[in-house]
Amino acid sequence: MELPKTVLGYICYFIFFLPVFFVLFGIGFAKGLLMTPIVLSIVAVGDGLVIAGLSPVHLFWSFYCILRTKKFGPYMKCLLILILPVPILLWIAAGLIGSSLTGLVVGFGWPFVETFRVISKEGVPICTRMKKSLTEGLGSSFKGACTIVRDFKDFSFHSFFSIADEVLKSKGEEPIELKVAQLPGCILVACLGPLFDVPAISLITVYKAPVLLFKGWYRLIQDLIGREGPFLETMCVPFAGIWIFLWPIAVFLLFTGGVLSSFGFGFYATVVAYQEASTRRGLMYIIAAASIYDEYTNDLLYLQEGSCLPRPKYRKQVGSSQSLFPVNSLREQHGAVHSQEPLIGPPSVRTKTLQAVVIWDGFIKSCEDIGKELLRDGAIGIADLDAWKESKNKIVNIGIPAYAFVECFLCSIKNGSLGFLLRDNVELTHVNRPEGRVFDWLYEPMCIMKEQIRNLDLTESEELYFYKYCLYSGDMSRIESWTNGGVPPRDEIRRAQVEGIGRRLQGFCLTLSRLPTSRRRCLEVVKAIEQDANNFRGSRHGDDIEAGA
Repeated sequence: MELPKTVLGYICYFIFFLPVFFVLFGIGFAKGLLMTPIVLSIVAVGDGLVIAGLSPVHLFWSFYCILRTKKFGPYMKCLLILILPVPILLWIAAGLIGSSLTGLVVGFGWPFVETFRVISKEGVPICTRMKKSLTEGLGSSFKGACTIVRDFKDFSFHSFFSIADEVLKSKGEEPIELKVAQLPGCILVACLGPLFDVPAISLITVYKAPVLLFKGWYRLIQDLIGREGPFLETMCVPFAGIWIFLWPIAVFLLFTGGVLSSFGFGFYATVVAYQEASTRRGLMYIIAAASIYDEYTNDLLYLQEGSCLPRPKYRKQVGSSQSLFPVNSLREQHGAVHSQEPLIGPPSVRTKTLQAVVIWDGFIKSCEDIGKELLRDGAIGIADLDAWKESKNKIVNIGIPAYAFVECFLCSIKNGSLGFLLRDNVELTHVNRPEGRVFDWLYEPMCIMKEQIRNLDLTESEELYFYKYCLYSGDMSRIESWTNGGVPPRDEIRRAQVEGIGRRLQGFCLTLSRLPTSRRRCLEVVKAIEQDANNFRGSRHGDDIEAGA
């Protein structure tokens, strides 16, 4: 729906669209009311059954892992066993509440939004769009509810056992032991921390809530006028007034979250006192917590950097990763990685920001293509896919994704890309990547590994060896069995550097494999590879018959 360009055209468009908007709003509202109880029942009951069935398993297996692991000492094991029911109960409560809220949002929001989305489609007759607006979103919300239950089941089962097995198999490192002599000081710090930090952080939150309110209104109005951000699509424009009107509610929820986070800051002083083996440093953190929170909120609100509040040194070795919420991003710690990238792109570039779902779908598609190629080359077989389904290897959730990342890194380096050149020739950079702290945590480690590979300046044979090492997760028997021309570096230090990057990349892929949707998407990769293998066998069988005839 192309907007008119003249003032009179805007007025006519507004007069025409306003009644249409209210009609569509009523249709979407009715569909939301119809689907909410259905979707809520599916999600709440399905997730509830998953929680009820797996909670005893989680409790028993956690006990077993704590008793058998060499990661913790005897005193620490006793403490973990005593407090273990607490996180299990919190998981049950969070799962039930989160499932109910998800069911409400998906059940009502999905059909409501789809009503406007189908109307905004170009090239479709208006009568067809109006008919589809009555049914669009009903079936998809039902399927979405089933998908949510499936992803929750995969996350609760496979991701849990992945983490538990990692704890159980950990070895070769000094066990983490409970420092009994530090307990009295930790208890003292735990009592004083909230008493000081809760009121201090609450006052900072009260002071900055109006700033967040007016800055948010300013940004929303600016995006509405410039058609950026959430108002990039025409169908989203009618919701501008609603979103601007509801912004104070969002600010209130953020204010509540800020106040509640003050308890976390206060109790984290206990962790500092325990880690540093010093009650005095725990007390110093109590004073510094207000400054950390103040600087963190300044960063989020784009205010002046730093804080005027005192921040005594509470660590022997200061590191941003040791605080409850890191103030400095990885980009700031490794500024050389982005020294050639512009921090802020022009509007024409910012409007082309890649969506996370597009990047994720492209990555899964690249894994499918690479899996098919590896199967044809004999690097993997159907037996590997069957073994992965039974959780006997990690070729699908770690090997193939790591191979895809290596290919992306090397291709980006050779083409001189400032970011990452994907398989479909889409370039992901620091400018057009999705915004958000979560994407910082994923994007920055990728940049660091890419720069480490660039600095190694691998030869062709070393690159091929790097591919094999990442694909087989360091299994030397599999690495030697596949002859792709890859040869490890002769220099032991250089080889250790290459394999170290490979292990970090495998750990990164392991983290991705624990996300709620990863198991389902990996199964899609397996099905695509198996389908291609069947088609390949069928074509070869047909060729053999023709040759025999």
